[in-house]
Amino acid sequence: MAYPTQLGFQDAASPVMEELLHFHDHVLMIVFLISTLVLYIMAAMVSTKLTSKFLLDSQEVEIIWTILPAVILILIALPSLRILYLMDEIDNPHLTVKALGHQWYWSYEYTDYQDLEFDSYMTPTQDLLPGQFRLLETDHRMVVPVASPVRMLITAEDVLHSWAVPSLGVKMDAVPGRLNQTAFIALRPGVFYGQCSEICGANHSFMPIVVEAVPLKHFEDWSTMMID
Repeated sequence: MAYPTQLGFQDAASPVMEELLHFHDHVLMIVFLISTLVLYIMAAMVSTKLTSKFLLDSQEVEIIWTILPAVILILIALPSLRILYLMDEIDNPHLTVKALGHQWYWSYEYTDYQDLEFDSYMTPTQDLLPGQFRLLETDHRMVVPVASPVRMLITAEDVLHSWAVPSLGVKMDAVPGRLNQTAFIALRPGVFYGQCSEICGANHSFMPIVVEAVPLKHFEDWSTMMID
């Protein structure tokens, strides 16, 4: 869950988000090193061989500013490609949920169960219970079992939407007429909040996403109750 004045990402609740946090820290260190080098060069430009007005070309400088950026790009690209492949990997999901974006709410269909589907609307401010978050709570949460691979099938009924839950490392566009696919594993029980991340109309900011991860036994009890 985010908090005021937060500078970094939310705490990771899935393996993919943990990888994204590590990649963020890795790239941030490279950015700091580049910034330090640029500041040093700017400070040293007063009287050095690099800035001599009588120097027409320098083979050494050409080699440095060709090879160094290439090495930096490789150090960024390889971990990035690895994470991209990890995010696309969907191997034997235990549960499949279809999320359908509307103006302005979400519908969920548990395709492994018969007649398990519901709409999820934002809870109005006046109906919030103590401890619930304004603009983030819904009347029906999407419940999933902990430590189980969940496949999400995401689409939209009307305009472009985006199903995003930051702490799970999930963000996928919901496109009318197209079925997009992503997956996540909730590593721990908890309630994880997200919002539509594609501007979709006047009430774009009022269609939150709430994923509740519970132990398998509790999930089975919940699914039985919802079907009955």
